[in-house]
Amino acid sequence: MTRNEITDGITVDLNSDVGESFGRWQLGDDEAVLAQVTSANVACGFHAGDPTTLRRTCAWAVERDVVIGAQVGYRDLAGFGRRFIDVEPAELADDVLYQVGALEAMARAAGGRVAYVKPHGALYNTVVHHEAQAAAVVAAVRAYDASLPLLGLPGSVLLATAEAAGLRTVTEAFADRAYTPEGTLVSRREPGAVLHDPAEVAARVVRLVTTGRLTAVDGSEIAVAADSVCVHGDSPGAVAMAQAVRAGLTDAGVELRSFV
Repeated sequence: MTRNEITDGITVDLNSDVGESFGRWQLGDDEAVLAQVTSANVACGFHAGDPTTLRRTCAWAVERDVVIGAQVGYRDLAGFGRRFIDVEPAELADDVLYQVGALEAMARAAGGRVAYVKPHGALYNTVVHHEAQAAAVVAAVRAYDASLPLLGLPGSVLLATAEAAGLRTVTEAFADRAYTPEGTLVSRREPGAVLHDPAEVAARVVRLVTTGRLTAVDGSEIAVAADSVCVHGDSPGAVAMAQAVRAGLTDAGVELRSFV
């Protein structure tokens, strides 16, 4: 059996976090990254992004037929949304709803629309286990548009809560992040949490997509389900990383296609 026969019929979405610049402070090369991915997790102004950046990013996504998703986070510009905030669930639900609506305006002005929702940073990691905050995110998506898919970590409380509420869920893996033996992400405070070698990351992603397996940080083998793979747009060398991952998947016979 040839490699293409093994991967025949396998499809995966490739997403990236974009729109995270703010005013004169530029983060990443969104235009170049958007040429490589099929879905864009666009910041909504709470953890990063200003109105001009968001509108421009949405326009670039529409030009490239990249699906737009709302990347919602804690109200924490100074911390880039990577610090846990013990916010009341009702307030968090309103914050998420506000962010989706704000990005929707920018997406519509660019000729697109918000097609899914994904939490960012500390909120993403918190709702893996935090039932009240996970429920708040789900409540906000349901209040806005119950047809929107919710993107999150396999086995998370967020996706379980969303499924119970009747929302469509999409499982996600991370190309350039190390995993614990439990299938969660290694904290960015730990050494080796972020991977930097494009060739190594590309090979890792191909294995993940074609076999559903990854090597955890302790060397153990874990199963990881992934309808979508994230390549971070803010990492050094992000464009080269995205290019390598896309090329690796394409060479392996995997079709890149948005989940929407």
